[in-house]
Amino acid sequence: MPSRAVLITGAAGGLGAVMTAALLKDGHAVAAVDRSREGLARLTAALGAGRERLLPVEAELADPAACAKAVDTAVAHFGRLEAVVNNAGIGMSAIRPDAESNHPGIAEMTPETWDRFFAVNVRAPLLVTQAALPHMKRAGWGRIVNNTTSYRTMLRVLPYGATKSALESMSAVWALELDGTGITVNVLVPGGPTDTPFINDAAGWPRNQMLKPAIMGPPISWLMSEASNGVNGKRLTAQYWDASLPPAEAATKAARHIGWPELAAGPAWFTATP
Repeated sequence: MPSRAVLITGAAGGLGAVMTAALLKDGHAVAAVDRSREGLARLTAALGAGRERLLPVEAELADPAACAKAVDTAVAHFGRLEAVVNNAGIGMSAIRPDAESNHPGIAEMTPETWDRFFAVNVRAPLLVTQAALPHMKRAGWGRIVNNTTSYRTMLRVLPYGATKSALESMSAVWALELDGTGITVNVLVPGGPTDTPFINDAAGWPRNQMLKPAIMGPPISWLMSEASNGVNGKRLTAQYWDASLPPAEAATKAARHIGWPELAAGPAWFTATP
């Protein structure tokens, strides 16, 4: 398997740490981007083999300049950048500890809260991808993997669901734009509440019934491999990945199209005339 240079945002969190470790194990070089210096230190200390290929990058992605700087730092260190995993996000517990289960209503939604969620969950993936894309195009090979959320959350939880709906839409549009370039765009989600600090204990959900972060390892490894060449515009749900199957079969079982395009059937549209 060729070694790729991959940038992962939110790398010190539960899902990010699993994906970082999986890609290092596969021989890739990883720029681990996170706002928490302490989290990056814990991530580095916990890693075994492959630690020498890790580049910790402290960045607050709510700052637009930090998005481009993170990419520049990775390219300066590795001399290339061929993949981006947009995993960083701000969750409901940032509003209040129990907001995962006791959802804020209209009256509680301040402009500041709305803007911060969109800055981190929507604008940052756009800006990181914009900065990384020229390097992928030069390589003639690339991977963009976005962590969105379930359809249920999109329909029931604000502002988190709205931001992830936007990222799902962006993923579908980017997949069409980049189709045939050697650069693929796919979505990877756990598939439900996952046992990480992203979900506060005040949500009241039993952690022993939550999905485990480790499920993200096999699908991200496959997405970054040559075996996934040409796989574009797919949404992989990690909880449906069957490790007893060959990876290509597991991917087929876990995948559907980004954005539920079957819901778009029927409306009149226009086709451009040459």
